[in-house]
Amino acid sequence: MDDKQKKKVRFSVSYFGFMLLLAWLFQMLIFEPMVLRIREVPYSEFLRQLEAGEVAQVTLGESRLIYTCCSDGERQPPPVYNVVRVEDPTLIDRLVAAGVEFSAEEPASGMGTQLLGWLIPLLPLAIIWYALFHRMQQGGMNVMSIGKSKAREIAGEMTGVKFKDVGGLEEVEVELREIIEFLKDPERFTRIGAKLPKGVLLVGPPGTGKTLLARATAGEAGVPFFSISGSDFVEMFVGVGAARVRDLFEQAKAKAPCIVFIDEIDAIGQSRASAISVGTNDEREQTLNQLLAEMDGFEANNGVVIMAATNRPEVLDKALLRPGRFDRQIQVVLPTEAGRLQILKIHTAKVPLAPDVSLDRLAQVTAGFSGADLANIVNEAALLAVRQGREQVTMEDFDLAIERVVAGLQRRMALKPELKRRVAYHEGGHALVAQLLPSTDPVHKVSIIPTAKGALGYTMQMPEEDTYLLSKRELQEQLAVMLGGRAAEWLVFGERSTGAANDLERASDIARRMVTEFGMSETLGPVRYTTDAGMGYLGYAATMRQDVSPETARLIDTETRRIVEEAEALAEQTLREREEVLHRIAEVLITKESITGDQIRQIVEQGATA
Repeated sequence: MDDKQKKKVRFSVSYFGFMLLLAWLFQMLIFEPMVLRIREVPYSEFLRQLEAGEVAQVTLGESRLIYTCCSDGERQPPPVYNVVRVEDPTLIDRLVAAGVEFSAEEPASGMGTQLLGWLIPLLPLAIIWYALFHRMQQGGMNVMSIGKSKAREIAGEMTGVKFKDVGGLEEVEVELREIIEFLKDPERFTRIGAKLPKGVLLVGPPGTGKTLLARATAGEAGVPFFSISGSDFVEMFVGVGAARVRDLFEQAKAKAPCIVFIDEIDAIGQSRASAISVGTNDEREQTLNQLLAEMDGFEANNGVVIMAATNRPEVLDKALLRPGRFDRQIQVVLPTEAGRLQILKIHTAKVPLAPDVSLDRLAQVTAGFSGADLANIVNEAALLAVRQGREQVTMEDFDLAIERVVAGLQRRMALKPELKRRVAYHEGGHALVAQLLPSTDPVHKVSIIPTAKGALGYTMQMPEEDTYLLSKRELQEQLAVMLGGRAAEWLVFGERSTGAANDLERASDIARRMVTEFGMSETLGPVRYTTDAGMGYLGYAATMRQDVSPETARLIDTETRRIVEEAEALAEQTLREREEVLHRIAEVLITKESITGDQIRQIVEQGATA
């Protein structure tokens, strides 16, 4: 008998003992004859009351007599007593002589009554036991299976994903194919002393295909694939996480060679040196300790490859990242232009495209998009085509889909003429500065239609190639584009509005980073004044170093303000030189509410030749 069967037997025995206890209590307290609850008197007292004429009615039972006294007009209802019946052959004659109404109680089946008294409480309890035992056999969530792993096992060939279904990650595929070959033909590697990597950690921004890569690896290798999320280990009960880790590895060892994939491993793998958990022994720490022991403990996990994914590698415990546990860390980065083209081809394979659709152009204008973003764009474009009643997806659908992802859903709300005119000049200022400065990304589209994200308009710039670093001049021109709307409002209306609040926020952030991180200030020199500048792949946050003096902090503020003011002056000067072009762009926006980058370039060229 294995442990699981022993647990079921112990559970059944304990439950049946509890059932018998409840049945006995029911028998004693509820099903007990009512006669025991009536006041009992001696037989002599009964005879005295009978001779005195105080008895009105008598019920003759097998072992007891129950009698009711005459009412004296004050007590309501009349008192009822019970007395143990004794052998008295003259009892009937006495009752007749006293004129008492009497009757005999029909003898009851003692065995049937007792059996019924036991069955009534046992029947619902037996039904409850059957339901609980059935759930235990099905492996449902109950007390006996709380420590079982929630990992879902999928046969490798049933994952439905191969590397041909993953685009833009050729370098990553090369790393993973070694593991596949090791799982398929381990002797080829062991002959020269090579060992199978115990763990592979996939790190990268959200939406880059880390989970998809793990499924594709299992599909290519044709081995069992156990998939579980890091949060599935943690429960409200102490010790459950560690128990589930043990159970997961026991299942994996039984199915070796196989792949165990833990998604979002940062849920249980956070560093134990953090201020929150120092000196404590919380559930997450126990789970992590068990995971560390299973990955590289005294027992070897031959043929079990641990794959994990996270977009927060900076918070993982160092013991988890050392060689012998996660031997390989594979960076799954945003796709390049060639990679985006591959991804678009995969997602549009079953989508009917119109002749005007250029996937090369889409790959070019979607720099910085992840694989998930591109899949969403294709889906949104297909939905737009269906909404318009077309059988093919056009390039216009893709453009609108990109706008929806970047800027948000358009809201057709009426703007007052003066507000609409101000928004048109604001967005026109952004677009014209971006068009005239040489190092900025080209304008794709400008719109003054409000969006669901709260913007009254937007200017979309699409880079023509992937950008990996920026020079000081390029950053200064980016700042000028951000402040172009504010400069246009000052140039045309002689005042500034709150519409540039987000522009100022982004410009101030870039200017401060130029001073404190990039060493682009001659006054402060090539010194870094911030720490913890990066927050992994989930965003950016920088904190000022603690040893920065008040004088240096003042200089940082002064230099940041100087850079922003110079950028605004550059934007204002650029717009003054081509003010007539600004008016023409604003007129088109007021009339049509949107303008493309090609139309802006034509207006600029016509203004230059005029």
